[in-house]
Amino acid sequence: MTKKKLHPSVEEFKEFVKQNPKIIQEVRKGQASWQELYEDWYLLGEEDSRWDDFREGLEKKKTTTSTDNSNWVSNIMGMVKNMDPNQVQTHISSLSQALGAIQGVITQFQGGSSSQSQSNQQPSQQQQPSHPFQFRKD
Repeated sequence: MTKKKLHPSVEEFKEFVKQNPKIIQEVRKGQASWQELYEDWYLLGEEDSRWDDFREGLEKKKTTTSTDNSNWVSNIMGMVKNMDPNQVQTHISSLSQALGAIQGVITQFQGGSSSQSQSNQQPSQQQQPSHPFQFRKD
């Protein structure tokens, strides 16, 4: 029989599991599935703290606020290094346009700023709202 070729990332994961046999015990105990572990490994990478419990010869790390903060900062810095400035600018522009559209819809539902200023100047006269929905505060 010929052996089926696996995807290179699956081969890398298999090597990672061979280096950390406690992962196999985790699956055999039913505490995790191979799919879950592979997805975590693929998304988080081999150096993530998720794998600290499975590493051979390493003492469990004590969780402190300073190490959590430094991990958080290093994660953010890693993400910033991998960002494409042009792509970030495109996303910011899209977000700005979306916020502008949302503000326009809210303004339409509020009846515009001119009707609000008129109602503040003439509280004795009741005006019919020009929009189809009438909102009241309790």
